[in-house]
Amino acid sequence: MTPSVQLTRPGPLRNLFPKEDRGYLLASLLIQLVLGLLFGHVYDIRIFMATGYLVATGQDPYIPQNLTAIFHNSAFQGMTTIGYPPPWPLILGLIYLVSFTPFHNLLIYNLAIKLPIIIANFALAYLVRTILKDQGANPAVARKVWIFLLFNPFLLYFTTAWGQFDSLVALITLAAVVTLYKYHLVISSILLALAISLKPTPVPVVLVVMVFLWGRPWKKLFVYLLVLAVCLLLFCVAPFFLLGWDATPIRQGWNAQFTVSGGMSLTTIYELINNTYLLPGNWWLLGIIWLPAIILAAVFLPRGNNGLTGLIRNSLILILIFFLTRTWLSEQNVTLILPLVLILVALGEMPALLLTATWVLPLIFTVFNTSPPQLLFPILPDLMAKALQWMDLYRFPRLVARMVIVIPWQVAGWWMVKRGFRQTTPKPV
Repeated sequence: MTPSVQLTRPGPLRNLFPKEDRGYLLASLLIQLVLGLLFGHVYDIRIFMATGYLVATGQDPYIPQNLTAIFHNSAFQGMTTIGYPPPWPLILGLIYLVSFTPFHNLLIYNLAIKLPIIIANFALAYLVRTILKDQGANPAVARKVWIFLLFNPFLLYFTTAWGQFDSLVALITLAAVVTLYKYHLVISSILLALAISLKPTPVPVVLVVMVFLWGRPWKKLFVYLLVLAVCLLLFCVAPFFLLGWDATPIRQGWNAQFTVSGGMSLTTIYELINNTYLLPGNWWLLGIIWLPAIILAAVFLPRGNNGLTGLIRNSLILILIFFLTRTWLSEQNVTLILPLVLILVALGEMPALLLTATWVLPLIFTVFNTSPPQLLFPILPDLMAKALQWMDLYRFPRLVARMVIVIPWQVAGWWMVKRGFRQTTPKPV
């Protein structure tokens, strides 16, 4: 009698974490945990820490307070308030309760703030890999892209080390685009509303949705926009009423992003010439040029169902135009387009040079923007202060260098916009 052979299927975890991938996962996790523990931007991390305390203790995170006595650190004196909508402050409040309350250690608190970001980095790598497989990319290429995201210096620097959560925004935005393509409209609209509520940088994707659903049964577009609007009200407005927060600082500073120049924007030359980044008088109108720019671009986007790749391409076009026409662009905001460019490059729709420009140029820019020494705040604050004093001696050459870096960024960005409008046919991978 022939003995029967019982075949066992690998469990879901084994499918998700095959043996050949586990070494990369562990290495990336170790690197991110170390970066997350030891580093953090002196401005953003202090604001995040203070916001977590204020939310957790039932106070208003949009009213500045001196928290030196709470954290026993002079750096928490004379602080401003957080400039993001309520979802991220609420997350920070929960993080404070589970990390700083029991341990009262700034390094542990610093790492805890980074944990959602680290999780988002891993999830983004897997989502991009899955998209590439579904679009017919060679599995070897998809795996290289996955490894690229796990160890990319740009992503690790601005998210895990710096402490900014743009990768979380990028993850949710890309998930919204994927679910839109699959016509899970309610889920997509909720995800997009959440992404915009964390940071408004994905706002142009709303126009991508309208173009995609335009001409189909109008009910679909109506339902999408209705759910989007309701969720934005729930995420951004309702907390002020439910928690008794004062929205006056928000109303008074609604145009703060429009009245400044600099960052990875062409208007950084204004700071170079006038030694200030504040735009005078009615010059703040320059800050809303992006609005007619993305509306005009949306008119010329290709209509109809061009597949998931088409949706990703259209999203990249409008987000890029938004970034390239703003009077202020923080270098970490470029994280939002990194997975979009990566997918299109892997599918042969764009040259690899544009991917290199997307992550290398912001890294070079941030060096001349003095952010590297500012990441020493949690562990070497005295060295940070001395380094910043030294770099201030070379302020004019730094501003010149920043302007020089902005030029190739603008060239690369508009090149990607042009390539996107050409609707190149994907090449075999």
